[in-house]
Amino acid sequence: MSILINKNTRLLVQGITGKEGSFHALQMIRYGTNVVAGVTPGKGGEWVLDGKVPVFDTVKYAVEATGANASVIFVPARSAVDAIYEAGDSGIPLIVCITEGIPIHDMIRARQFLEQKGVSLIGPNSPGILSPGESKVGIIPGDAAVRGNVGIVSRSGTLTYEVLSIFQKNNIGISTCVGIGGDAILGIGFSDVLQMFEADAYTEQIVLIGEVGSREETVAAGYISKMMTKPVTAFIAGKSAPVGKRMGHAGAIINGDADRASNKIEALRAAGVHIADHPEGILQFLN
Repeated sequence: MSILINKNTRLLVQGITGKEGSFHALQMIRYGTNVVAGVTPGKGGEWVLDGKVPVFDTVKYAVEATGANASVIFVPARSAVDAIYEAGDSGIPLIVCITEGIPIHDMIRARQFLEQKGVSLIGPNSPGILSPGESKVGIIPGDAAVRGNVGIVSRSGTLTYEVLSIFQKNNIGISTCVGIGGDAILGIGFSDVLQMFEADAYTEQIVLIGEVGSREETVAAGYISKMMTKPVTAFIAGKSAPVGKRMGHAGAIINGDADRASNKIEALRAAGVHIADHPEGILQFLN
């Protein structure tokens, strides 16, 4: 049916009174996501979105009052890491961070903190999560997909939208789409999401969308070869990307041979993954 989020998810929006936070909170509500609270320091006691959502000064108060069990962060980069700490320290088990550009050293410490707390972080620089017919958390358009049996996990927001569009035009549905984020330091990675899809009875096959930079795809290849029983298809962007040049966001930069698309493709193919040469090529490998 879905991983990470479902109809029972009680979502809290950090930064709900900002332009992006309010806009996307409304889109999530319209989709059917149960948005139970917002947090903006100094604006506690207000109600937003036509009086539907209460605003609290802190995540702790919001969780105590509403039972929120997930948070999505629409906070500027200078404050986003504090928002992550606050959510993690308040008993929220799932955090989705849309913000990009959080300093690397701040994220290293934040990730260690969340690991100690047993909190799952999606992002930063993530488009979020979409489970058709269940819930959406983040900025992925709700009408971009229909329910089906293909799980998608991606590092690229733009490529995620492209693949969803291709699937929709070809009547292919998804169980859940997870954008793990494009920054250099992330929360949960490809392998963590693959493990969830492997355990999900409603997901029968998985599509992995990668790109240059990071070691995520190579680590995933090792996990797939040892642990996965469900078929995995991958598209890795950036075959001609130059060394040392940032390709769109912080995580897409080649710092060594292991970061190259060709090396990732080789590792994934050796693990038994079907490799598509272009996004439309994914279709030929789906059942």
